[in-house]
Amino acid sequence: MRLLKSIFSVFAIAVMLYSCQPKDYSNAISDGSYQFAAQNKLTEIIINDIFSPPVASRIYAYPAIAAYEVAVLDRSGEYQTLMGQLNDFEKTNFEIEENVYLPLASLAAYYKVGTALIFSEELMQEHKEKAFKELKSKGIPNDVFEASLALGERVADHVIAYSKKDNYHQSRSFPKYSISNDPNAWQPTPPMYMEGIEPHWNKIRPFVLEASDQFKSAPPTPFDTEKGSDFYREAEEVFNVVKNLTKEQSDIAYFWDCNPYKVNVKGHVMFAEKKITPGGHWMGIAAISSRTAKQDWKGAAETLAKTSIAVFDGFIACWDEKYRSVLIRPETYINKYIDEDWLPVLQTPPFPEYTSGHSVISNAASETLTSLFGDNFHFVDSTEVAFGLPVREFKSFRLAADEAAISRMYGGIHYMPAIVNGASKGKKVGEFLVNKIDTKAEKLAAK
Repeated sequence: MRLLKSIFSVFAIAVMLYSCQPKDYSNAISDGSYQFAAQNKLTEIIINDIFSPPVASRIYAYPAIAAYEVAVLDRSGEYQTLMGQLNDFEKTNFEIEENVYLPLASLAAYYKVGTALIFSEELMQEHKEKAFKELKSKGIPNDVFEASLALGERVADHVIAYSKKDNYHQSRSFPKYSISNDPNAWQPTPPMYMEGIEPHWNKIRPFVLEASDQFKSAPPTPFDTEKGSDFYREAEEVFNVVKNLTKEQSDIAYFWDCNPYKVNVKGHVMFAEKKITPGGHWMGIAAISSRTAKQDWKGAAETLAKTSIAVFDGFIACWDEKYRSVLIRPETYINKYIDEDWLPVLQTPPFPEYTSGHSVISNAASETLTSLFGDNFHFVDSTEVAFGLPVREFKSFRLAADEAAISRMYGGIHYMPAIVNGASKGKKVGEFLVNKIDTKAEKLAAK
C-alpha cells in the first residue's frame, strides 16, 4: 500500500510540474487561418454595412497592408517593406521588444485597421476578442500578448495615418453625379433607379499607379441607334446572348454577380439581397490560394496585401473611365431601341457601363496572383458557397479572370468592348504592380 502511495505521489508531482511548464506557443499562428477568418468577418461587415465595390476595395487593402508590414519585421528578413514603394507611404522604424510574438502582432494590426474603416465596429471587435481568447488558451503568456498587441497597434496607427491622406474622406463631400440628358449617357436603371455611385473615385490616391488614367482605354464605340451600326450590333449581341443563354452560361453569370445593391421586388415589397463585392470575391480567392499552397502566416499576409492593392488600383483605373465615357447600359438601350420588355439576367449595377469593373479588377488580381503562385495553379473557388452558390474549379487565375469578364455579357449588363478593353486595362494594372513593387527582400536587393 505504501509503495502504491509513493508511486501515486511521484506521479502527481510529475503531472503538477508538467502542467506548470509554459506551453510552446510558437505555432499558435503558423499559417494565414486567423487572418483569413478576420477577412471573412470583414466581408460580412462590408455586406452588412452596404459599402460600394470601390469603397470595399479600400477596406480590404489597408488592414492587409498593416498585417503585412508586421510580417516584414520578422528576423528572417525574407520580406521587404512596402513603405517607400507605395505612393506616399512614408518609412518609419518600429521598435520590437524581445517578447513580441509577430504573428499575433500582425493579426492585431489587421483588426485595428479593419475596425477603423467600417461602421459596425462592434462586430469586428467581438470577432477579435473571440480570436484573442482562443489564442490565449494556446499558452501565449500575458506579457507576450500585451507586447505583441502594442506593436500591432503601432503599425496599425501608421497605416491608418497613411489611409487618411488618400482623399477618401474629402471625397465624401464632393458633388453627386448629375444625370445627363444626352441619349448616349448612362441613366439610372430599375428597380431602384439609384444614382451613380462614386463618380469621383478617380481622385482617390492609388497605391502604385502614377495616375488614375495611366492606362486610359480607347473610347467606347460611337453611340448610334441606327440598325446595322456598330453600336446597335453590340447591343443586339447582348440581347441575343441573354435570349439564348445556356445553363452553363447562366451559372457563370450568377457565380460572378457580386452585386451588393441587388434588390428583389415582389408585388409592393422590396428587399435587398446581400452579396459579396467583386473585390471581396477575389480576396476570397487569394485566401483560398494561400491555403492551397500551404503558405505560412507571412506568405499569407503578402498574398492578401498584394492582391488587395491590385484590386484597389484596378477600381481607380476603371472608375476613371466609367465617369469619363459615362456610357449607357445595355438594359436602357435595348429597352428603348430593340425590345421594351427585355430584361438582363443580372440586375444592372448603379454606375456607367464602360469599362467593365469585373474585367478590370479580375485581371489585375489574376496577374498579381499569377506572379505569386504561377500560371498553372489549380484552385477550387468556394467563395460563393456562403451565398448559396456551388464551387467552381479553375486551372489558373487568368482563366478565372476570363470567366469573370465574360460573365458580364452572359448577365446582360455589358457590351463586348467593355469586357475586352476592361480586361486589357486590368492586365496592365496587374503587370505594373508586379514590376513596380517587390515584397521579397532578395529581389529588391538585386535591383
